[in-house]
Amino acid sequence: MSKGIEVRAARVEDVQAMAQVHVESWQETYRGLVPDAVLDDPGFTAARERQWLNALTNPRWTTHRIAVAEHDGPLIGLAMAGPSEDDPGLMHLYVLYLLAEHHGSGTGAELLRAVIEPDKVTTLWVAERNPRAQVFYRKHGFELDGGSKIEGEVLDLRMVRHPGPLCRT
Repeated sequence: MSKGIEVRAARVEDVQAMAQVHVESWQETYRGLVPDAVLDDPGFTAARERQWLNALTNPRWTTHRIAVAEHDGPLIGLAMAGPSEDDPGLMHLYVLYLLAEHHGSGTGAELLRAVIEPDKVTTLWVAERNPRAQVFYRKHGFELDGGSKIEGEVLDLRMVRHPGPLCRT
């Protein structure tokens, strides 16, 4: 991991910065996949602030792990995992977003380690047209399982990770 980067549990005072990272990472990653009207919606950041405030304060989310990554102060990434809504016996990685300038720094792997339990089966959904993310997840033990769904206008593929080491080289 790059020098000056710290991964820690998210706090309520992080909500505004978390929303900003969420929106900026979506704009960097999903431009061309998600309509510009969604990515550039003036209310997008405020909606994400409400989402993260809810995740950090509503008792419904107490079983979820939420982590952030800082680089010499400012937030650069975030992740959240918890019980799967489809099968509470499984974990699900709901969010792992990292600003593009920090891709390849090891920070994504540290965020993943902060929120998932390596001894539990974990699922996630990844955009079919996001091969970089698919490679990252495969490196950390996730495999496509044939599941798919349309989210908005994006085809998402399901990946599953069985218990074991987090990194495959």
